[in-house]
Amino acid sequence: MRRLPIYFLIDVSESMVGDPIQQVEDGIATIIKAIKTDPYAIETVWISIIVFAGQAKTLVPLQEVVSFYPPRFPIGGGTSLSNGLGHLMFELRRNIVKTTMEQKGDWKPIVFLLTDGVPTDDTKAAITEWKQHWGKTANMVAISFGNGTDLSLLNELTDNVLTFNNATPEDYRKFFKWITDSIKTSSISVENNNSGFEMAKLDDSSLTKIDFTDAKAKPAQQYIDNNFVVLAGKCQNTKKPYLIKYKKFLSNANTMGFSYQSLSYRLVGAYKVDDTYNELTDINGISAKINTEELVGMPACPCCGNQYAFAMCACGELHCVGTQNINENDKNEAEISATCPSCGVHGSYGFSSGGFDVNRTQG
Repeated sequence: MRRLPIYFLIDVSESMVGDPIQQVEDGIATIIKAIKTDPYAIETVWISIIVFAGQAKTLVPLQEVVSFYPPRFPIGGGTSLSNGLGHLMFELRRNIVKTTMEQKGDWKPIVFLLTDGVPTDDTKAAITEWKQHWGKTANMVAISFGNGTDLSLLNELTDNVLTFNNATPEDYRKFFKWITDSIKTSSISVENNNSGFEMAKLDDSSLTKIDFTDAKAKPAQQYIDNNFVVLAGKCQNTKKPYLIKYKKFLSNANTMGFSYQSLSYRLVGAYKVDDTYNELTDINGISAKINTEELVGMPACPCCGNQYAFAMCACGELHCVGTQNINENDKNEAEISATCPSCGVHGSYGFSSGGFDVNRTQG
């Protein structure tokens, strides 16, 4: 039986932390459950999941859908699309069976690329390699979550670039049903000896195909995703890592008759991450800072519940602190005694009356 390989190449960078990655995890489980009941798909479809952040890894090796169990998704630092593409091409070279005189090989593999931001590395070499070796021998659909993705860059990879602009549970349900239906129609197509790749009908209310006919020139490439600000911290009590996520917010302002847009980043939430965060993070990534004056909202620690997840040690690392040692008689002179879980230094923390620079991740 000839296989129809389906690869999911999924962005698990810090900006995906929270609800987006949970929706993807639930969506993949829904896809697998539906495909296992389809007589055409269960005979031909094989699935693999590759994740990428600063680094890339195979989360689920290529396997027949009947034995596939949906995984839990990790989070990593950075958005190295070049590492993601490189790892995908490595897996394709290793797993795809080619047609020979003695046997018919696999059908054209289908790749669903899901990303919500901009690459934090130079993608030129990886995109060139993809177009030279896989542009005509694989079918790729690139899906942008939200409006912060570099769509023109995705168009260099494929003509099938879609945007998913909404984020309600019902929108996510429709989106993953569309992927499921596309896999089913493609499996029917290969059974009928057709092309093997047929996208299901789009629901334009949440999923739109981009027309690049009148596309403007691509702007200069950036290596920090400025749609989000994500800060990495460590719990003082559990020594576990966590991420604090802020989303870009533009508001109209007026000063002395001059109108302008004011930029700030509003708190989305704080989230626990496991040790795979370090495994998927590019330790050589570009370092950047942001001033706390641009950040709106401070969360509690998601690991232990300490009231403040935003204490910065002299070593530059963030961690959480509680309120046990605050001077209740004089809040202006309040100090908190704590030990930094990153460097081990013990010291006192006060409340800042002004902004200060803090290390941010690449997003």
